[in-house]
Amino acid sequence: MSVRHEPEAAHGPHPRARSAGENGAEPADAGAKALAALRIALGGIFLWAFLDKTFGLGYATRAETAWGNGGSPAGGYLAHVDGPMASTYHGWAGAVWVDWLYMAGMLGLGLALLAGVALRVTAASGTLMMAMMWLGQWPPGRELSDGSPSMSTNPLLDQHVVYALAMIALALCSAGRVWGLGRYWSRLPVVSTHRWLR
Repeated sequence: MSVRHEPEAAHGPHPRARSAGENGAEPADAGAKALAALRIALGGIFLWAFLDKTFGLGYATRAETAWGNGGSPAGGYLAHVDGPMASTYHGWAGAVWVDWLYMAGMLGLGLALLAGVALRVTAASGTLMMAMMWLGQWPPGRELSDGSPSMSTNPLLDQHVVYALAMIALALCSAGRVWGLGRYWSRLPVVSTHRWLR
């Protein structure tokens, strides 16, 4: 006696297989949204820093010392750094070209992350910027040059390392495709030709 087996396509996939597939898609979807939220939050940090330093919104920057009122947005930070790059950074404090590069970096990182475009360029340039700020912060140092405690809580990891790793992860995961313009950006002819612009 022969037993007839109906094709699976006639009745659809097995309930267990369908359930596993559906359940498997949910974490991926949630993960993509979580990365998008991280991207937007990180972009907000950089863009806010740019706005506060430009207009002196009264948080980290007072109105009278704002860039828009003739202040140096990077000068105060560079003049007080410690560590192996201290003399170099002190010499850069107040330089116009440094202020413009610093502010262009903050604005560029903020807008790119919020829009979800050029995340590979953002990760590369953002990591370089965070590395230079890490050298200025110099977490390995336990004491400052004047002998006072550095208040460093970790000899290697600080917010600059976390920000850099986050930007790299966002670029590798193409996090601009959810809640961003990443899909449209990747279809531009120049971006399609030069994949490093994605």
